[in-house]
Amino acid sequence: MTVQQADPETSATPTATKRAIAAATIGNALEWFDLALYALLASYIGRTFFPSDDAGVQLVQTYAVFGITYLIRPIGGLMLGAYADRRGRKKALMLSIRLMVVGTLLMAFMPGYATLGILAPLGIVVARLLQGFAAGGEFGAATSFLVEQNSGRKGFLGSFQFASQGLSTLMAAGFAAGLTAVLSDSQMTSWGWRVPFVFGLLIGPVGYFVRRYVEESPAMAQAAAEEAPRSRSVVLAVFRDHWGGLLVAGGVLIVSTALNFILQYLPTFGIKELGLDDSLSYVALFVTGAILTFGTPVVGLLADRYGRVRIMLPSALLIGAAAIPLFHWLTASPSFLTLTLCMTVLGLLKAAYFGALPSVMSDVFPARARATGLSFSYNTTVAVFGGFTPTIAAALVTTTGSQVSPAYYLLAVALLSVTALVTGARTHGIR
Repeated sequence: MTVQQADPETSATPTATKRAIAAATIGNALEWFDLALYALLASYIGRTFFPSDDAGVQLVQTYAVFGITYLIRPIGGLMLGAYADRRGRKKALMLSIRLMVVGTLLMAFMPGYATLGILAPLGIVVARLLQGFAAGGEFGAATSFLVEQNSGRKGFLGSFQFASQGLSTLMAAGFAAGLTAVLSDSQMTSWGWRVPFVFGLLIGPVGYFVRRYVEESPAMAQAAAEEAPRSRSVVLAVFRDHWGGLLVAGGVLIVSTALNFILQYLPTFGIKELGLDDSLSYVALFVTGAILTFGTPVVGLLADRYGRVRIMLPSALLIGAAAIPLFHWLTASPSFLTLTLCMTVLGLLKAAYFGALPSVMSDVFPARARATGLSFSYNTTVAVFGGFTPTIAAALVTTTGSQVSPAYYLLAVALLSVTALVTGARTHGIR
């Protein structure tokens, strides 16, 4: 392993920086909006594409597709990440949004099992594979693009990566809450769940247009001007020279990823396990999405001023410590208010932890390998600890009979991230 030198001081103009934030945020929001919708509307999608006499089995099957398709994300991350490191962040971002739109198109208009038989769930798998591949390259390219705009404001600029994911949660939860409030259960199953995916198709061209007319990041442009493209593979260079960075970047991400999908799982948990109203359960997630959207940049600003580890370390410890009592409270007093308060607490802790997380992950890789390193570490972690988290949570409840069991999983992954964060501070000088 080699420890990279810090990137040279770079700074884009204020106008270019604002355009970069808009380009990354709009594209990210669209891509994560589609991914969040699948988790939130899993019960309706399951009835359309995965017929079964057992509702629990049907839900597990639906979430299994949600998880299996995450396995392609590391491949998309390596391919699109290497493309971003060689050809530029801008070109990679334009390609990823085109792929996501195709996947969204398939999700929106794929006929159900009653019409196509086994071809229907296979079509959904293809759609999810396209979305997973696109999202795999999105994180590394978009995060690199953001933090490289101004080396002195990495925490703040990088925070928009996850703020845009909060925005997608906000939009997805708003659609789910609104549709389930005005449509009957049969209408939601028949066609209602498709409406937000159609909306996603309308956003796609806007995101592509904005990305097309932004400038390349200053750090990437400077790196390209100072050195000719290397003959050896960027992917091989990452695994040979920066394997320690891969472990640190993936490790610090674990708890944030698991918590993200626990938050998306909780509305379904409230509906299926606690008997709460569908629409109100999604409103609770809407509140959490608002916290993540607007709170994350504030944390990024604070991290630039006071230090990232000082904020992230206690936040990770609190996530692990709070998970079990919050789940006990929710199962003991199931109500909309309890669900909302539990998700609010977890949302605040998540915003505190992941506001500075993109910049921390970025600092363990040099510019010429950053998108590839970020993409692989991020997507491998998401595939293992994120994509299967709803399946693991549902399976834990079904197997153990304990509605609190997902909290113990969250405690375990919080300890893993604390270990990685401390290691990163010691080995890579993360502060």
